[in-house]
Amino acid sequence: MHFQPTGPSSTQKQVAFHRTELGPILGLYGRMVATGEWRDYGISHLSDVAVFSIFRRTAENPIYRIEKRPKLRDKQGQYSVVGMDGRILKRGHDLKTVLRVLERKLIRAVD
Repeated sequence: MHFQPTGPSSTQKQVAFHRTELGPILGLYGRMVATGEWRDYGISHLSDVAVFSIFRRTAENPIYRIEKRPKLRDKQGQYSVVGMDGRILKRGHDLKTVLRVLERKLIRAVD
């Protein structure tokens, strides 16, 4: 696992995933690990975005990023799934709905 260092020394407030948001993310992650598709993850909490990065292998670039950007809450939605190439695969207001784009990949992995 990769973690972005955070600590009390930072003066700015950081965006973070809440426990209720991590539940669905980690549930999907566990199912994909069980199929052998994913192997590692990292969490970064920055001033404007929280990122859950998913890796196929530890030493690679992330294959997917699940991002939370509260500033977009009233616009197109604060949650998004971003592919390895930087394309936004799904964006919206409801995390579980946004994660469905990755669950479709789980269905294909099990077939």
